[in-house]
Order: sequence, then structure tokens, then C-alpha cells
Amino acid sequence: MMGEETKSLHLDEGLSVKEEELGQAEGKMNQVEDEQPEEVEEEDEEEDEEALPHSEFLDIFEEGLARLVQDPLLCDLPIQVTLEEVNSQVALEYGQAMTVRVCKADGEVMPIVVVQNAMVLDLKKAIQRFMELKQQREGGVKHVSWRYVWRTFHLVFQGEKLDDDKMKLKDYGIRNRDEVTFMKRLRKK
Repeated sequence: MMGEETKSLHLDEGLSVKEEELGQAEGKMNQVEDEQPEEVEEEDEEEDEEALPHSEFLDIFEEGLARLVQDPLLCDLPIQVTLEEVNSQVALEYGQAMTVRVCKADGEVMPIVVVQNAMVLDLKKAIQRFMELKQQREGGVKHVSWRYVWRTFHLVFQGEKLDDDKMKLKDYGIRNRDEVTFMKRLRKK
């Protein structure tokens, strides 16, 4: 019988300890519940403050972007800059990209940024992107048939036509700040 009484005491002690722990846990939960409504109310107020109309959010974003573009590293970029243009400029600063100056027949020079190991096709795509962004910013022609452009014009570097789209620019000898000419193809009759 002694053994049974001891077990029951241990059980009762175990229960009493658990009851005390449970009481402490309930007390802590009540404290947390009391604190939560205030935190939730504060979060709701913050969400209301953060819930700006789309136009105001765009204005704030454009102001921040304008300040960012004033940085000496990014000062060459237009105010309506794209992420692609920022990444290209950063890559230039780190030496991961190069600028190829593409000269048109009318004398306009387009600074085109491509990666160091770019192929001729990459340069053509970069020219297309440059022209599309320029047209968006300035207005003008809405659509350009690039298939037609590449059939009637070709790129020339130091008298050599850049005909092979899969050949790297470095293989043609093109380096940073070199000039490539955008020339009209002569038709054979």
C-alpha cells in the first residue's frame, strides 16, 4: 500500500506542477492577447497609411528614381530609366560590359552596351532595344520591322561586314568604345 500512496503522491505532485505551469501559460497568453489588439490596431493604421493610390505611389517612385539617376555613376542615364539600363551601366563600371558606338548614316551615334563576350546577334538585339526605348521616350514610329532592317542594312567594323551572328565581337576585334557603322546593303543587279 505504501507504494500506491507514493505513486498517487507523485501523480498528484505531477498534476499540481502541471496545473501551475498551465496557470502560468494561461497568464502569459492573456498578457499576449491583451497586447495583440494594440499591435493589430497599429498594423491596421500602418496599412492604411501605406495604402496609397497607384498614382501617388508612382510619383514617389519616380522622385526616388530621379534622385538615384543623379548619382555620378548613373548620371548618363535618362530620367525614365529602365532596370535593364541601370544593370548595363553597373556592368560597365565593373568591367563586365562594353560600349559599342553604332554610327548611323545621318551621323547619329548610338552608345550600345553589351557584355564583354557578346556575339553579333547580341549587338543587334541591343540596338533594337535601344531604338525601341528611344521611340517610346520621344514618340514617333510605333513599329519597326527589324527583319526588314537587317535585310537592308548591315553592321561594318573597319571595313569588315559583321555577317556571322554567332561570331563574338572580340573575334572581329571590337573592343570597348569602338565604332561600328550601320550601313545600307548594296543590291547586286
